[in-house]
Amino acid sequence: MAVVSTPAERPAIRAALGRTAAFSAIYAAAVVAGRLALLDLTTLGLIGPAAGVGAIWFCVQRRAPTFWVDMLALSGFQYFLNLTMGASINEAVVVAAANLSQALVIVALMARWLPHAWGGGGRDPLRRPRDLWLLVAAAVASATVGAVVRSTGAWLLGDDSEVVGAGIWLTRNVVSIVIIVAFAMSVGNLIAVQHARRATVAGWLRGLAAELAATPGWRIAEHVALVAAAIASYVLVFANRDGLPLLFLLFGPTIWVAVRLSTAFVTFHNLVVTTIVVLFTLNGSGPLAAIEDHASRVVVTQLFVGMIAVVGLVLALSRDERAALADELVRDKGALASQTADTSRHAELMRAVIDSMADGLAVVADDGRVILGNPAARRLLGQPRLDQATVANIHSGLTHPDGRPVDKHEMPHMRALAGEPVQAMDVVVRNPGIPHDRVLRANATTVANGEGGRVAVVLFHEVTAERRHRDELANFAGVVAHDLLNPLGAMVAWADDADTVLAAAPPGEAVAEARRSLAQMQRVAGRMHLLINDLLTYTTARDATLRPADMDLAAMIRDVVTARTDIAPDQAAGAPRITVGTILPVHGDPILVRQLLDNLIGNAIKYTAPGAPARLTVSSTVDGPLVRVAIADRGLGIRPGQHAAIFENFYRAPGTDDYSGTGLGLAICKRIVERHGGTITAADNPGGGAVFAFTLPGAAGPVGAPQRAPRDAARALR
Repeated sequence: MAVVSTPAERPAIRAALGRTAAFSAIYAAAVVAGRLALLDLTTLGLIGPAAGVGAIWFCVQRRAPTFWVDMLALSGFQYFLNLTMGASINEAVVVAAANLSQALVIVALMARWLPHAWGGGGRDPLRRPRDLWLLVAAAVASATVGAVVRSTGAWLLGDDSEVVGAGIWLTRNVVSIVIIVAFAMSVGNLIAVQHARRATVAGWLRGLAAELAATPGWRIAEHVALVAAAIASYVLVFANRDGLPLLFLLFGPTIWVAVRLSTAFVTFHNLVVTTIVVLFTLNGSGPLAAIEDHASRVVVTQLFVGMIAVVGLVLALSRDERAALADELVRDKGALASQTADTSRHAELMRAVIDSMADGLAVVADDGRVILGNPAARRLLGQPRLDQATVANIHSGLTHPDGRPVDKHEMPHMRALAGEPVQAMDVVVRNPGIPHDRVLRANATTVANGEGGRVAVVLFHEVTAERRHRDELANFAGVVAHDLLNPLGAMVAWADDADTVLAAAPPGEAVAEARRSLAQMQRVAGRMHLLINDLLTYTTARDATLRPADMDLAAMIRDVVTARTDIAPDQAAGAPRITVGTILPVHGDPILVRQLLDNLIGNAIKYTAPGAPARLTVSSTVDGPLVRVAIADRGLGIRPGQHAAIFENFYRAPGTDDYSGTGLGLAICKRIVERHGGTITAADNPGGGAVFAFTLPGAAGPVGAPQRAPRDAARALR
């Protein structure tokens, strides 16, 4: 079969074929060694190194592009070797098939059970006892498959005496695979690690020399002493031709090697022990040579060296596993200590930051316990300490800005724990610890406490000076606005009287000019009257005492829509077309909420292109504990970058100079919504126009089913 390849694949193929040639030579030597270990006048061999070498061969080459060449080479060696030993062609085919099946099975099981290990796809040696038992299981399974193939083939050829031979095959090949593959895994890992570190052979040799030079002298001496003791023990036991039962002496060096030296050295020790035992037994020396039955001698010899190998590896791997666990424990302990130190430093930093805050911060549990309270909180609340008893009675020293006492259940932390949103709640502190009234603005929310419950986090900010300045300014504006209305009203009345008199005078140029001046004065007075009313409304929206109640928002919207459509500015374009969807009840001050709706619906009708009828839609949805109301229109819309600015005081959006207004309407809306604990936003309406959305607290109980405004309730709703 020709190998078809591209130029890029040829180096890999040449390398694979080179490995095939090398393993073929090693495998041939292993087969010859097995033949040399045959007992006199039998076909029973004490060792079967070819099984272990074949397993290594296929593990290394399993992903090679020429793996089929390896399979042909192994099968061919077994076939022709058995022919030279006097086997028939059929018998040679059966033995070759058995060895090939065994090698393929061990490769598949290694890749499945030990993918991290050398030979299974990784580069690790045996790391723990579990790895060893998986290797033993793979060896038993593969050798069993080989034995079954061999026995079945022999039976088909008419040979019924292969039962004993199959048992010897199984025992010998399992021991061979375990000892040789374990050693190869250690050597393969060493080569892989050194190659990854130094890449070249020279660098590898220099690295090994450096590691040897760094090894303490006592460790080298211990290795030498162990080797000498092991050799002496085996010579003493197996040089004995009297058949004395001294095999127990060999467990001493094995245990010593397993406990004190590396696992790689243990695998090498197992290989040496196997060689010594087989050579002495073949030479007729030692207790195993005294077994007269050849089959029993082969089985006992393999069981002995297999037991020595497994005991040594189990001890060494158990030690390695304990050491690895100890190292991991030390690393985890170090990481935990480092994490604890970092957590402690972060906690100290966080505490320092909280203690240095000018705003008060308190964390209160649902049972009133103060989990955390900074000095600013104690100072602002006028309390020498914050504890459970203080928090339970602190409400007695707090009032609303209008003078009403703050009930215990109105405290910010109680409202937050009850699920209410607490934003910008102003309270006045009056207690012996504060010489003058102090106004605090509280915001509260809840967070999980890590134990399945929640705690309230309350932030206090002093707004005494701000509120005093604002109150003074509001009072001044209110007084000025009120005082201006009287002379303005008198001026408008005089202008009306003068216009009436001039209307009765004989027509003339002077009379016409006088009436034009009076009309201009009346328009200016009207704009001034509108501005003063807006100032008064803004003051009311900001400072009037809230009297919230559950209300039927749908009915209020119907009233506002009816009133606004009756006074629509451009009736020639057609009455406004207003669609009202499902409206949920809310909890708020009816007077202020009506003012809010009147401003927003009035703006939606007013800011419409000349000659076009106003079109808007009013709807509501649930937004947690709040109700979100949206008013979408098809009017002039909002220019980019103006969506937040339009809520500022006295702001007039570009392009609206031809429309009446003072720039306070949306500022009034914002203040009304914020006083109710909600928010208001403006956005573009897809397809043209704008969408104004605000949130208000939902009604505590059903005011009535959510109502849809009837389309025939007013001429505007069509």
